Amino acid sequence: MTTESPRWFTSSYSENGGQCVEVATNLVAARGIVPVRDSKCGDGPVVDVSAAAFSAFVDGLKAV
Repeated sequence: MTTESPRWFTSSYSENGGQCVEVATNLVAARGIVPVRDSKCGDGPVVDVSAAAFSAFVDGLKAV
């Protein structure tokens, strides 16, 4: 069994001086989660959000 590592990325819309979060969507299929972390603290804590909750969050942002 292989353990997939998060592949972090920051949105191309994030150009506000480094006040961003990074997400790793490559784990949705394998684990059903979207890890989220502070882009300024790559070695800091990671919050694992369920794929459904992250999708609802993004849909909510799009509706604003």
